[in-house]
Amino acid sequence: MTYDRCMNSPLRGLPSVDRLLRHPSVAALQERIPAERLVAHSRDVIERARHRIGAAGAGAEAAPDLDALALQVVGEAEAALAPSLRPAINATGVVIHTNLGRAPLSDAARGAMEAVTRGYSNLEYDLEAGERGSRLSHLNRLLRDLLGAEDSLVVNNNASALFMVLCAFAAQREVIVSRGQAVEIGGGFRIPDVLRESGARLVEVGTTNRTRASDYRSAVGPETAALLRVHTSNFKIVGFTEQPVLPELRAIADETGVLLLDDLGSGCLLETTSFGMEHEPTPRESLAAGADLVMFSGDKLLGGPQAGIIAGRGELIGQLRRHPLARALRTDKATLAALAATLRHYVLDEAITAIPVWRMIAAEADDLRRRAEAWRAALDEGEVVESRSMIGGGALPEEGRPTYVLRLRPARQTVEAVAARLRQAEPAVVARIEHDAMLLDPRTVAADEDSALIETLRSAIRD
Repeated sequence: MTYDRCMNSPLRGLPSVDRLLRHPSVAALQERIPAERLVAHSRDVIERARHRIGAAGAGAEAAPDLDALALQVVGEAEAALAPSLRPAINATGVVIHTNLGRAPLSDAARGAMEAVTRGYSNLEYDLEAGERGSRLSHLNRLLRDLLGAEDSLVVNNNASALFMVLCAFAAQREVIVSRGQAVEIGGGFRIPDVLRESGARLVEVGTTNRTRASDYRSAVGPETAALLRVHTSNFKIVGFTEQPVLPELRAIADETGVLLLDDLGSGCLLETTSFGMEHEPTPRESLAAGADLVMFSGDKLLGGPQAGIIAGRGELIGQLRRHPLARALRTDKATLAALAATLRHYVLDEAITAIPVWRMIAAEADDLRRRAEAWRAALDEGEVVESRSMIGGGALPEEGRPTYVLRLRPARQTVEAVAARLRQAEPAVVARIEHDAMLLDPRTVAADEDSALIETLRSAIRD
């Protein structure tokens, strides 16, 4: 390259890092962003510009001016400080939306979390005795009363609950599971894989659609540790099907001296048929039918924080408390406080009004139609149509409730473009897209989110 070409290279138009740092918009950030971070962002911006110019070769345009580069530095510095985990309005109509954080917490649960995290608490201190206590004592009585269980243990999620139980009672031994229940729950969480990682050996019995009690009985041998029933909470097999009920499995467990374990998943404590849906098995029913241990989630139909609850026979829970995994998988004070507050809603018979998941499920279609009509009137766009809200979150597959939604077909933009703008808004709004239209379901939008939803929609559609 000749001297003249070097002198004329667009690279010569790039500023130094020091000059970029002195730009007023970048310098203004120095009061709240450490200097080394601004230096790093400035170097990155200049290096990317240098790379683009070099890649373009002889056809390279002039280097970006100082103002443009400073704007990039400010944008990157602000983005690095902005929280990536932020609130979102769920307008999809999926009540327990795994990708949107599953169950929203009640006012009491959120208040309980704030109260115990504001300062110190009696997490593991017995205030009456003045000595060390147990963090699980704050939940035992509630769970015993609600479930009819002798004892209970809470870990960080239901996958951990199942893994811990298998590690404690079935390592290097066999666990019998119906072939139709050797499922993948989601996110790659597969029952056979969990058994293998725990050290247990899976023995599948029956067929995908039909398994009888006699299949379990024939498979029990000297290496068998447990019979495991897994609730197929996110799919449904219909038609020519059969599965034994828990009392049948209890009889086999008694006869052969093995454990009966029940992985329920959803943690439902209310009768779902009251809302026009299929019956969802409950932990109390499972324990009453003979399960030695039942495992379920805290953040699905229970409506609380993420947690895994193990309940059942006292001596088995005692062994789990002493297991090395008990400390590795234990929950923190905020989770325990929120879970206790959620369980108290059931004890006080106020779950339907106080717990957001159940308040959403219980909402009647006519009330939802009126809210959707109010949205339409405020926007002066769209139409209100009948639809169906889904329960979601690995509970009640194919079950839902009738609803009314606001259907929008933007005139000046694509539906996908509007949806993208909604996701980037503050607060973010996530809607459902069907047949080139955007559907917004009031069932999963809290009443106090209506104003924010309308303002965000108005901006996204009309700007």
